[in-house]
Amino acid sequence: MNYLAHTLLAAGDADLEVGGILGDFVRGKPDPSLPHGLRAGIHLHRAVDSYTDAHAEVRAARRLFDPPWRRYAGILLDVWFDHCLARDFDRWSSLSLETFSIRLRQRLTERAAWLPPPMRRFVAYMRTDNLPAAYADTEVIGHVLEGIGSRLSRPNPLGHALPELVARDAALTHHFNAFFPDLTAFATAWREHHSYR
Repeated sequence: MNYLAHTLLAAGDADLEVGGILGDFVRGKPDPSLPHGLRAGIHLHRAVDSYTDAHAEVRAARRLFDPPWRRYAGILLDVWFDHCLARDFDRWSSLSLETFSIRLRQRLTERAAWLPPPMRRFVAYMRTDNLPAAYADTEVIGHVLEGIGSRLSRPNPLGHALPELVARDAALTHHFNAFFPDLTAFATAWREHHSYR
């Protein structure tokens, strides 16, 4: 899953939300000097990723892509599933997408001292481009994929992937709608087990 899903699955906990994004910027064991909530958010991020990769609906969605796209199906699904979530955000959250996005960016700004420089730059990009609210815009998804492709070390077709996703939108949305309630239940159980509600 991508940033919108990771932060929504924090269920309103500010540190878990920030940690949910921080999980993409931290490798290995989280720094023990980080606040407990941020470290927990990193662990939740990793648990969500593992659950997602193993889920039958996600595996079925991956099979919708033929080579060379299947090699990048994980990235494509992460981004497109955030698009599915953003388009129908009112179904999954009591907050509007715009309100959620503004609050998230504020929480990230408040915790800037704990964020590594690459993530601080990403937060500035989020603010400039109205993310994650803008994930509801199909054209923005194309730009996001171009950006990801430009950061990969090897040549890749991600900058040209948007038509492939649009062509599969109905099937991908079906898989997302079948999968996301399970993921939400998983995240709820994880938070409860780790004393987060």
